[in-house]
Amino acid sequence: MRTLSKQDTVNVGIGFATGRRSFRKVLKTNILSWRECGLTQNPKFNLNLFVAYDLKYANTKVTDYTGIPPHLLGDLDGTFFLGKTAQAREIRSLVRSGVLSPEEARLFFCAGYAGQRNTVLYWAMKQRMDYLLFLDDDEYPMAVTNTRNWAIWSGQHVLLSHLRQMMDTGADITHGHHCGYISPIPSIEFSSSLTKEDFRNFIEAISNDIINWQSLESLMRQGGVTYADTAILTGDEPQEVLSVNHCKFISGSNLCINLTDSARVHPFYNPPGARGEDTFLSTLLEDSKVLRIPCYTFHDGFSAYDHLMDGVLPIRLKPVCADLSFVTDRFCRACVGWVRYKPLLLYLTQRENYESRIEEMRRQLAATLPKLAAYLGREEFLSIADELERYHQNVELHARQFRQTIEIWRKLVSYLEAERKTQGFPAMGRGLPADDPLRSAL
Repeated sequence: MRTLSKQDTVNVGIGFATGRRSFRKVLKTNILSWRECGLTQNPKFNLNLFVAYDLKYANTKVTDYTGIPPHLLGDLDGTFFLGKTAQAREIRSLVRSGVLSPEEARLFFCAGYAGQRNTVLYWAMKQRMDYLLFLDDDEYPMAVTNTRNWAIWSGQHVLLSHLRQMMDTGADITHGHHCGYISPIPSIEFSSSLTKEDFRNFIEAISNDIINWQSLESLMRQGGVTYADTAILTGDEPQEVLSVNHCKFISGSNLCINLTDSARVHPFYNPPGARGEDTFLSTLLEDSKVLRIPCYTFHDGFSAYDHLMDGVLPIRLKPVCADLSFVTDRFCRACVGWVRYKPLLLYLTQRENYESRIEEMRRQLAATLPKLAAYLGREEFLSIADELERYHQNVELHARQFRQTIEIWRKLVSYLEAERKTQGFPAMGRGLPADDPLRSAL
């Protein structure tokens, strides 16, 4: 446990789990935002970058992540690039030291999206960060509204907003809002071949904490674009996230984790080949203080608006249309990812109704998938029913892996705490006292 004194600097980690060439451009935009709000010049804050990158995701090379211009690196106090080599070296060390078995290390560090985030989380703890902000490589520090029937843009101080709320409230987790192209679901022109009722049944079958019919119907009327709420943009007060089915749902980016009390930090997990790493973290937060703060990022889910980072601000945002092949491709991939993790989510949160909910999903998919596949001209949508059965059959295995991930994290935390004591560092505690002058620095 670590308690920050008045003389201490605040160690801030900024984490990316990435696989896109656009990473460096997104990082540049964020660094310039930190510079503009004064964080990079403030000696009370050490800003450290943690990048877990995947070269196979988009056939990238190491320099696509490490080749950051010196004039930008000068604004950072530490940089940690966490590719397969760094990861393998750390795993060998942990296994040789008897901290983890090879199987445990592979499960924790190498399992998909959650493995990347766990890599960043572990390294941030190892480097004694006090707070860790996760950002995505397809979101930008800006917000867009549509209050005058055209797009109006505003900059957002994302990192500064999270630090203020963390240090004012002592929250365990803060997460912000998203606008732009959040949903991969295209606008559908309903007809007798695919009715509104058909699509509603399909969405209800695959729905989760983020996607549901009520929110989606409103989104489709806006062409698939989510606009920022002006009341949130002009507000100052965070909202406490309430528990739903013992979960406090969060987003995986624009997400800040308080690391000053290791006992209150939790790991990520997703079933193999699925998403939902933020969702399964949410299932561990019932006793945590989780706040949603008035801060937006623009999510460029189709990678169509990277010119925003060059200062080109459109006055109209294009609708998400189902007749575009790349839109349909992303929609199909998202549906597969959602249906792969929904069995485990139901198993963990609604065990008493699990079998009946799975049976209901089967009926809804059987009735709607042939229509959806025919409407979109994509037979691969039919495989969604098979994916449901496969992940339903393996739900107990995935539940065991999730529990094992939690146990592995506890072992790693104990190891890191012991290392701190050996090196003469204080244990990790609970943030800044109310009268600490570091608060006024924000």
